[in-house]
Amino acid sequence: MLDIRDALTALLEREPSALTVTTCGYITRDVYNIADRDNHFYLVGSMGMAAPIGLGIALAHPDRRVLVLDGDGSYAMNPGCLPMIAEHRPDLVHVVLDNGAHESTGGQRTVSLGDPAAMALAAGYAAAHTVDDLGQLDALDLSVTPALVRIRCLPRTHPAGRRVEWTPQQLVSRFRARLATTSPA
Repeated sequence: MLDIRDALTALLEREPSALTVTTCGYITRDVYNIADRDNHFYLVGSMGMAAPIGLGIALAHPDRRVLVLDGDGSYAMNPGCLPMIAEHRPDLVHVVLDNGAHESTGGQRTVSLGDPAAMALAAGYAAAHTVDDLGQLDALDLSVTPALVRIRCLPRTHPAGRRVEWTPQQLVSRFRARLATTSPA
């Protein structure tokens, strides 16, 4: 199993130009502290909404790769978005960082997800994977999308990083400005 920060670092290095949507809580704080970029859209209070927002961005920008960084608790809140993503076939990689806990609210155990990769395939995703280490993550072929990647992670042993400094309105403005001035890389 992986440290969440190691998994996030590997994903951000692999997909530096992807339009990245992070779920709320500690995952957003981790991404913000690892590699804050203007192509990152941080959700600071919308649990369960990373995948639907990622889908909306992918539909509005079909020429761009979208990376959704979800937690297992957030993923479990909104499985109804899986068939919508599958139906539209966007260039979207949906990552579920699964450590079995709602960390940013006190570490409560999340409900059992069963097999998120099987759920995604059953919903119509083109590909789905489960990985336990960096070697497996690095070896993934993510050219067929939409794809789900479940990363089994260790419980957090480090303190949360700094909170995102911008308001939601500032984050929207920053992200929109990025979209207006860049093309796919």
